[in-house]
Amino acid sequence: MQLILGIDTSCDDTGVGVVALHPDGRAEVRANRIWSQTVHARYGGVMPELASREHVERIDAVMEDALSEAGIEVADLGAVAATSGPGLVGALLVGLMYGKGLSQGLDVPFYAAHHLEGHIFAAASEAQTAEFQLTPPYLALVVSGGHTHLFDVVAEGTYQLIGATRDDAAGEAFDKIARLAGLGYPGGPAIAEAAKLGNPKGVAFREPMLGQSGYDFSFSGLKTAALLAHRAGVSGPDLAASFQAVAVKHLLKVTLRAAANLGRETVVVSGGVAANSALRGAFGASELRAVFPGKGLNTDNGAMIALAAAAAIRSGRAPSGLDDGATAYAPLANV
Repeated sequence: MQLILGIDTSCDDTGVGVVALHPDGRAEVRANRIWSQTVHARYGGVMPELASREHVERIDAVMEDALSEAGIEVADLGAVAATSGPGLVGALLVGLMYGKGLSQGLDVPFYAAHHLEGHIFAAASEAQTAEFQLTPPYLALVVSGGHTHLFDVVAEGTYQLIGATRDDAAGEAFDKIARLAGLGYPGGPAIAEAAKLGNPKGVAFREPMLGQSGYDFSFSGLKTAALLAHRAGVSGPDLAASFQAVAVKHLLKVTLRAAANLGRETVVVSGGVAANSALRGAFGASELRAVFPGKGLNTDNGAMIALAAAAAIRSGRAPSGLDDGATAYAPLANV
């Protein structure tokens, strides 16, 4: 058994996780600790410099908590992984350099992980405990505050980007509309909570990109429509419920089109927005077999990075060089 420490500091969550890679290839999450920064709430969005400073201040304590949860000592680790991109460069550098230093000090392999691949493996790991083994080909929908990407996973470690947002990410739209309606930050949980008290048909939002034959997404039009509805006096709960309903419908409809055209029966749905109960319900009721991350693995976290490293080790991928740098824009291709 090999114990892998994973670190993610790509945005505003300091995440450290521990995964045990068993001889049979099974990856087991032993610990997953996250420090979610609250300093950004007053701004309604992430302030990059503040995020970097907070990571520096918190990462030692978060790592100690993760090791304690896993019941191990730092010397027990057999590999270290950290996110190298995409993300905020200053924030990424904190975890990346911390992980490199740790791997050097312990003399163990280091793996630079792709943030989006981590999200995909966060959901893929959940299939291990289900009634089936997740094997390619399948679709992967990553929906978060910074990403709305649809991939065709044709083989393990081989990804084809078939669709993406043309403007705002889904989670970003949730944040902005929640701020507009005075519902709080982060917007995802705030919108979901307010929507429970609202009418999902209270605002007649037009579904985005109705005429397209491809697999792209768009949320900027919904933002504008929400602004006009807010100015017209629509209540916060009705605005939240109506926006959530059409956003979920848009994400599902595009994914179903891709699955039908490509002959895919399974979709992995991951990222912070994948925690939304309306989204989970809609995908769960569809004809697709939908796989979601387990508890605590939806938002950015270190365990998903360790899971990505475990997959790399299973496939025989060589460790990363210590000269690998942080990359703000890093397309997920054939990693």
